[in-house]
Amino acid sequence: MTTSAHAIYGHEALSLLAPQPGERILMLGCGDGDLIAQLAKCGAEVVGVDTAKARVEAAQARGVDARVMDAYQMPFDHEFDAVFSCGLLHWMLDPQAVLAGIKRALTPGGRFVAEFGGHGNTAAICTALIAALQFRGISTHGRYPWYFPSPDEYRHVLETVGFKVKSIVLEPSPKTLPPGMERWLTQFAEPFLHGLDEDLRFTIIDNALLTLGYSLRDSYDHWTADYVYLRVSAHV
Repeated sequence: MTTSAHAIYGHEALSLLAPQPGERILMLGCGDGDLIAQLAKCGAEVVGVDTAKARVEAAQARGVDARVMDAYQMPFDHEFDAVFSCGLLHWMLDPQAVLAGIKRALTPGGRFVAEFGGHGNTAAICTALIAALQFRGISTHGRYPWYFPSPDEYRHVLETVGFKVKSIVLEPSPKTLPPGMERWLTQFAEPFLHGLDEDLRFTIIDNALLTLGYSLRDSYDHWTADYVYLRVSAHV
């Protein structure tokens, strides 16, 4: 999920978080700080972490306390009233390790609120890419880059780590893609295309676009991504 998507799609998760004045909140995947700015307006003290140095520097330029940090290796120890994340956790393929770090970062009674891709997210897009690869005899093993859990699956992981789940909802949220599907595939489908030569990459994308056009493009050439979000609220 891009930084601009934070601003557009993070509102419901932000409402679920309900930040309070004086709280200390950790945001995982802070981007360039747009959503942190909204948290700060509520009077909370927010620390943002992201693995991308350029995004962190952009957030710092906005006056945000942002740090380059891997969510698997956070050093925080019972420091935050809440941990918040929007559009990041589906990239984390070891959810138990990430959640253990989140739990360790929270004070007793602290809460965790997140929104990310859930079961069925971009199913049509992924199926089209996988079919285009397999048609050419290219193995798809190790190419799938995302973790899209069902509510029951993620609830189990949360409870295994020691969280108490307050709510967990899977919500279809199709979104129009103003730049089009080709731009989306070029930006997000890199793991499916890794190691392929340039001509083959273009061929795979063209084949996927042809398949997806039947279901995700309307008669005005507007593309829609078949997003499904998992929105969760839990506490320790």
